Amino acid sequence: MKRYIDFYLSSMKLAVLEQWQYPIANYFYMIGMIAEPVIYMVVWSTVATQQGGMVGGYTPGAFAAYYIVWTLVRNMNVVFTPYGWEWRIRQGQLSMSLMRPIHPLHYDVSYFAGWKIIVIILWIPLAFALSFFFKPDLHPTLIQGAVFFFAIWFAYLIRTMTLSLLGMVTFWTTRVSALFELYFAAELVLSGRLVPLSLMPDWVQRLAWFFPFRWAFGFPIESLVGNMATNDLLLGLGMQLAWIISGAVAVSLIWKVAIRRFSAVGG
Repeated sequence: MKRYIDFYLSSMKLAVLEQWQYPIANYFYMIGMIAEPVIYMVVWSTVATQQGGMVGGYTPGAFAAYYIVWTLVRNMNVVFTPYGWEWRIRQGQLSMSLMRPIHPLHYDVSYFAGWKIIVIILWIPLAFALSFFFKPDLHPTLIQGAVFFFAIWFAYLIRTMTLSLLGMVTFWTTRVSALFELYFAAELVLSGRLVPLSLMPDWVQRLAWFFPFRWAFGFPIESLVGNMATNDLLLGLGMQLAWIISGAVAVSLIWKVAIRRFSAVGG
């Protein structure tokens, strides 16, 4: 256990030191991701105004709060892409990773976790700027803030596990772009990324309960900006933990099968 703790702390420190050297690049990356929620925010705020000031329980201020928090959750959701697994195999990077006495996933989790520390620090000024222009209606309670803190990190782990599972498909075939695009399309609809899930049809809301997308995106946002009861907040954290544990078990089992098919390539 001490070996893993030391590895995680070292990898996170390395990520912080590396990413802190490129604050401008990180800022431009984050600013590039702001365009999407700003468009959603303007569209739905306009719809709410035309509907008498509210739609689906959201006022323009509530939409502003939702999509500003959206920007942090979205950045926390950036993990090692499934396309990266294909790159690792093709470039021979996985061969080097297998020479280390630790699963490659541990490096992904720890390094990206360190990067998130920089992301949170850089996000704060952006959140103030967006709040100045769009006037969010956000008044979280202490328990909502505490749940949100854990929820964004749990969301990060959920998405790491699910995209790692998706990435390991590349052990069987290298033509996986269509599968990846199908996955991301489903995520867009069932996660709360496009619109708050409460605005979606009832059958979509029920379906979202059975996929990891909601727990990696919609729930963390709603835990801070919504009016969820304490029991619902704790239930959401429980669902997140369930997805993390089941994802970790699935990664471990599939890895044992997938690695037998691995053939080293690269120069």
